Amino acid sequence: MTELKKDLFKRLEPKEYVTQELISNEDPKFFRDAYRRFKKNKGAHIALFMIIGILSLAAFGPLIGGHVYNEVTTQHINLPPRVPFIENLGILNGMRDNVNIYLQKGFNDVYYWFGADGLGRDLWVRVWMGTRISFLVAFVAVLIDVIIGISYGLVSGYFGGKVDMIMQRFVEIISGIPNLVVVILLVLILKPGLQSIIFALMITGWISMSRVVRSQVLKLKELEFVLAARTLGATSFVIILKEILPNIVGQIIVMTMFSIPSAIFYESFLAFVGLGLQPPLASLGVLISTGYQSLLIYPHMVIFPVTVLSLLMLSFNLVADGLRDAFDPKMKGF
Repeated sequence: MTELKKDLFKRLEPKEYVTQELISNEDPKFFRDAYRRFKKNKGAHIALFMIIGILSLAAFGPLIGGHVYNEVTTQHINLPPRVPFIENLGILNGMRDNVNIYLQKGFNDVYYWFGADGLGRDLWVRVWMGTRISFLVAFVAVLIDVIIGISYGLVSGYFGGKVDMIMQRFVEIISGIPNLVVVILLVLILKPGLQSIIFALMITGWISMSRVVRSQVLKLKELEFVLAARTLGATSFVIILKEILPNIVGQIIVMTMFSIPSAIFYESFLAFVGLGLQPPLASLGVLISTGYQSLLIYPHMVIFPVTVLSLLMLSFNLVADGLRDAFDPKMKGF
């Protein structure tokens, strides 16, 4: 039999023992696990970088265009796109009907990367200024969802009973009014513009978020950890903020990402039908509406804003889908 000696054993200090136990038994955190699954979604990952790229161009693109968004140059009316160096590849070279319009008019050193519109304004600058408006509307939509939608859903779902019944009847009344009718009524009071869009979002934009939050609260408020907190004397306010809200953050993030492309499209649609921003202010909807009138003659006036809007809508939806899959507990094997 082997003799056991004292020097074969090493005494562990309490701190070291606790650290080893924590390392060996540590489970992956919820958000860390969700991020790992999100990284595996290549489409959502590419879309996220696409959003960052478009946001960067919206922030800095107008600064490198060399023009102001409302600068009118009558000599440059309807010039096609022309980009230095790239024009040597046979694309974006200022050609229309096999004629270089720039050289024909003697503009040898003039470049409009996205072309010029019917008033000679730089479309490069106007497209990225319009994208800024789209991101501003998206920010407003997120802010409204967070302040109104989440608060309304939390209160309605947690207190239930008559409070929930009254609050949900109010939601049904508002959601029964078409958004276009709300905007038209606002236009009669306010001038068409960003204020009308923001007010329309404040009236109806938060309803979807409040319903999702309410459904999650109804599911969670009867679980054991909420009952334990209530038994220990926690107030309703504390239970909502510290027990329920942290457990629905994933669903809130997903719904927020879905509300962003909806708000961007909403603004573009209203501008397209003449109820949004008005020229000379630029937005993607305004540019599409203006370019659509001369689509067959000057296609560049509508191609670029439509492309940017499509990329924004597609990217936000892909990121939202990726976040939904990442936060869904049933996707653990993803």
